[in-house]
Amino acid sequence: MNKIVWIVLILAGVALLFWLMFGINWRSKQNYDRKHHLLRSRMQAEDTEELRRLLFSNSFTMRVEQRFRPLAMLLAQDGRPSVAVSDVEIITSGKDKYNMLMSDLICAKESIHMEYFHFGIDKSSRKIRQVLMEKARQGVKVRFINENIANWPIPNCYFHSMRKAGVEVVNFSDSKFSLLRFLLTLSYRDHRKIVVIDNRIGYTGGMNITANYFHRWRDTHLRLTGTAVASLQLAFLDTWLAAGGHIPSALVNFFPERLHAGTDSAEKGQWRVLTQITPDDPTSPEPVLQTAYEWILNHAQSYVWFQSPYIAPPPSLLEAMRHAAQRGVDVRIMVSEQCDTAIMRPINKSYYADLVHAGVQLYIRSGEFMHSKTIVCDDYLSCVGSANLDYRSFGIDYEINTFFYDREVALRQKQLFVDDLPICHLLSSAEVRTTPWQRLMRHLAPIV
Repeated sequence: MNKIVWIVLILAGVALLFWLMFGINWRSKQNYDRKHHLLRSRMQAEDTEELRRLLFSNSFTMRVEQRFRPLAMLLAQDGRPSVAVSDVEIITSGKDKYNMLMSDLICAKESIHMEYFHFGIDKSSRKIRQVLMEKARQGVKVRFINENIANWPIPNCYFHSMRKAGVEVVNFSDSKFSLLRFLLTLSYRDHRKIVVIDNRIGYTGGMNITANYFHRWRDTHLRLTGTAVASLQLAFLDTWLAAGGHIPSALVNFFPERLHAGTDSAEKGQWRVLTQITPDDPTSPEPVLQTAYEWILNHAQSYVWFQSPYIAPPPSLLEAMRHAAQRGVDVRIMVSEQCDTAIMRPINKSYYADLVHAGVQLYIRSGEFMHSKTIVCDDYLSCVGSANLDYRSFGIDYEINTFFYDREVALRQKQLFVDDLPICHLLSSAEVRTTPWQRLMRHLAPIV
């Protein structure tokens, strides 16, 4: 009898722990303000007209095509940046990303800011780490946010060596602030991919720093220059301060491109692409990226095409897909047949029937694992980001997506989707069914 009592108590304790970790909704204005109060306090104390114009001006928002302007305004709520401008390079080769990033890092003169979900110990990743250490020894300010839970297999000495070389490293999750809060938010991961070099070159998108991304997988990433990099910088500084990092100088010093933020330079064609960097996190009052995806589906006129390695859409997003398809919108999702985690493969498959029966054209891509997270809509709106089409990205992880309001960029992303179609299989309604095992695994979608 005692054994039974102990088993019941242990199971009850485990259930309570899981509820505390996954069952509490932290989305509220109060929690959002608490999480971001350090950056907001600095912004208020060091408020300048230049900074406001660079990050929050509506001058570029008014250039967005009128039909999509409400989306741009939606994405700029709760202190997120408004529309800026950039030159953009879309990267689909991990080798290209590695070479470009290494070249930019080696040329850094003032600062390097880096934030990645995964930062590996393979040969290529170690070379990037070595460059960071060398630049720090040269006097370049190198700041690095370590997603210490996601990278737990990596020994502490790997990052300790970086600190000894002068790299400022902070852990994203740290129990020293509050052990209780650390335990309650242990499931929250920093899924963002950000690099800002000399406050003027930015990288973001889907690629992490590991050999899989550099040499094996199909993914989509961005290299940005122009005033939109300031929005990427703002997202990094926010997380840096929240994680315990220090910023000794005035914030305005981190935005040298601020002098080019006026409409005159844009009219001269210096920066051509309307760009909006949009961070999201589980304390935001609303799930901004999920809301944005639903807005896009509800307002699309011709088509919305998604690429995502994981598909576990929340019910409201699935319903938006259904309504769009019923209106005659061409809704497509491309997902990889391969999967990098055993648990996500049956979860993905458990949604196949719902998506196909909702009218979504579901393409299963063969070949190497596809990790891209992209959207393209109506030959004008497009998006590259870190967020997947799943519960974790919309409700648990810290994500960052880049939206473009530009026909040329949209057509380039549309072509990338088309280029992948020859190795895809379009699922028919006769091919999809959900097994009991998949239905069981589906209940794990909100927490894995």
